[in-house]
Amino acid sequence: MKIINANVFNSDFRFEQKDVCIENGLFAQSTSDNEVIDAKDLYAIPSLVDIHFHGSMGYDFMDGTPEAVGTIARYQASIGVGAICPATMTMSEEDILKACENGKNFKAQDDMAELVGINMEGPFVSHQKVGAQNPAFVQKPSAELFRKAQKAAGGLIKLMAIAPESEGGLETISTLKDEVLSSIAHTTANYELACRAIAAGATHITHLYNAMPPLAHRDPGPIGAGADAPWCEAEIICDNIHIHPSAVRAAFRMYGPERMILISDSMMAVGLENGDYELGGQKVIVKDRKATLESGTIAGSATNLFDCMKIAHKIMRLPLSTVVRAASYNPARSIGVLDKYGSIENGKVASMLLIDKDVNLKAVILRGKVIVNNL
Repeated sequence: MKIINANVFNSDFRFEQKDVCIENGLFAQSTSDNEVIDAKDLYAIPSLVDIHFHGSMGYDFMDGTPEAVGTIARYQASIGVGAICPATMTMSEEDILKACENGKNFKAQDDMAELVGINMEGPFVSHQKVGAQNPAFVQKPSAELFRKAQKAAGGLIKLMAIAPESEGGLETISTLKDEVLSSIAHTTANYELACRAIAAGATHITHLYNAMPPLAHRDPGPIGAGADAPWCEAEIICDNIHIHPSAVRAAFRMYGPERMILISDSMMAVGLENGDYELGGQKVIVKDRKATLESGTIAGSATNLFDCMKIAHKIMRLPLSTVVRAASYNPARSIGVLDKYGSIENGKVASMLLIDKDVNLKAVILRGKVIVNNL
């Protein structure tokens, strides 16, 4: 396959007009077949990588069944996400281990995103900042429980959420620093403690701004601590519900485009209509893309990653190159799959999107095959 006349997002994070060749499911210097796609006036970008989301189409990763993960992976591929790292929830140890083992055993079909990791979000969170996590199952941080989950997952856990102020939090971060990327999450930590956590190895921040102290001028909290550490990266939800556009733009200025990661944090309602759903065993009400618990607490998002990227560009006024990088290259680098995903370079998996100038999805190419064609 050859894609001609496209404005291709290159390894320098710029767009340049050139052709892209695909051979045997990989980007290549040349191709041996005669299939040609004319992408004149379109942008070619890498398939997206979502490293923090919970479900879609009525299923949740914590369901722990092949049907659930398969349905989720098929939907994600259809909207342009080629690699997924779904998140667990603060639930029982049995449920977490079941979900991890199910993730290990998953094999993507031709129209499904590849499962490249698992995000262990819970149970090591703060009771005071539990958000939509189930407080009944919160546990103090434990390297033993992480290792048990990692064994069940076959080594797929790439991220582990942790509140550093929890009993044993800093010690667990330090103990596991060579085994998993710890992420400051669902926390009441102040600036000083967050700095200590980052120094101990927690160089990632889960959904910046949400479920943590705000950025205040006398105590900048985890947001300021992460901004001050050049090696610390941050996730952000750009659904135009979780965070005001001005705060999103401020985060990109503080951290720089190289450290920001777009996530969807989407739950099972994505792809479906308004209604009642579930997240982590708790009822969630979804109306007009806003997902809340019965208490009114925001419970994940009801917006997929492609739409978050589009909102970040069209509504929040971030440059297209910035949001594409934050939804593809940066997350792939974060969880260690940049050798296969995150950019359009020879030898990498040939998963890419064609979009128009208004960021409408025109085509999805997944591992060298066209699975969505709106050309």
